[in-house]
Amino acid sequence: MTTAAGPRGGDRGLLPDLAGRRELVGGWAAITLIHYFVVEAIAMAAWRGDPPYDRREHVISDLGAANCGPFNGYEVCSPLNWLMNASFVLQGVAMVMGAVLVSSAVLSVAAEPGQRGIRPSMASRSAEAFPWIAAGAVRALILVAGIGQAMVGLVPEDTELALHLMGAGMYFIAGPIALVVLGLVWRGHTQMSWMVLLFGVVSLGTTIYVLAVQLRVDEAGAIERTMAYPIILGLSLVGLIVAHRVTRERKAVRTLGQRPSVQ
Repeated sequence: MTTAAGPRGGDRGLLPDLAGRRELVGGWAAITLIHYFVVEAIAMAAWRGDPPYDRREHVISDLGAANCGPFNGYEVCSPLNWLMNASFVLQGVAMVMGAVLVSSAVLSVAAEPGQRGIRPSMASRSAEAFPWIAAGAVRALILVAGIGQAMVGLVPEDTELALHLMGAGMYFIAGPIALVVLGLVWRGHTQMSWMVLLFGVVSLGTTIYVLAVQLRVDEAGAIERTMAYPIILGLSLVGLIVAHRVTRERKAVRTLGQRPSVQ
């Protein structure tokens, strides 16, 4: 299926296929990340640790701790740890799906109908090829971040801490970098580019600060959420933009297909 614009001749392959089902599924997969906030609230309400759960002091992973008992200097006990860990895994799967299904051509033009996605081999200038290359890098970064987030859920903090931290590191480093790059690539294609960029900058800046102080921070929960929430919101916004524009293009294609031809 092709876009309503209908790539022709030498333009074939330059106009991204915005009416494709895979792009739509990829966009909606990214939007589903927003479910995290509901799951987190439910898991927090079920907390039985000591002291009571505090978003400023307790890290997110405490809600996924597999056992009740002493950990990290206090008592952790999260009866709904399975729900929290399932959310981490689902987030990771959704990110992987988004990275795989939304093509570099679509990302390079913010799924804007009629815009040409120039492959490096077709570019006469390096500046023309940059959006395509950057979009490919974004897909790889989101893939890495998604795998990391899935690891966080599959390996709770009180089981194999080293693997858990590795997954978290992949998520907190690759995720915001992807948003920063995509925000820059999308300038001029959507007014939401500055929001995507802002989410990436806030998360990345906080991550750099945490690494600079070697993880020694006060109010660890608040700091971690300043890293995590913008990634979730930013990628959900990316998915919303792609899904909205792909849905609009699919409707346009169906409308053209139903219109009677003029003899």
